[in-house]
Amino acid sequence: MSTEPTTPATSVSTHILDTSIGRPAADVAVRLATRTGGTGEWTAHGASATDADGRCKDLPALPAGTTHVRLHFEVEPYFSSQQAEEQQDAPRARDSGPDPRDRGSFFPEVAIVFAVHEGEHYHVPLLLNPFGYSVYRGS
Repeated sequence: MSTEPTTPATSVSTHILDTSIGRPAADVAVRLATRTGGTGEWTAHGASATDADGRCKDLPALPAGTTHVRLHFEVEPYFSSQQAEEQQDAPRARDSGPDPRDRGSFFPEVAIVFAVHEGEHYHVPLLLNPFGYSVYRGS
């Protein structure tokens, strides 16, 4: 039986808040990729989708030696479906017009790359609207 201490797994979680309506963004596809070293090849490592609360809590633990993580959010389908639905208790803050090219979002996808250290947990929230986004390291 080994008495060596084990390093806890490195993990990632995320959530998305649609700041244009002040609500979580549900059903957004999220892909996770990892690499070792700043110039290594990206390796697909997991995929999920945000739940009704905009959270993605079931991404797999990262492989040992991971130094960089990429979260890829498919936001265009979310905004397309949001424009098709009627929001009765939230104002429409979209700059949409009769031209179909004015619908959806300016950023059809968002890719966030960040560095990680073994044994830590990283929560990376995405604040999103059709014409911009912001991210930060949460807790």
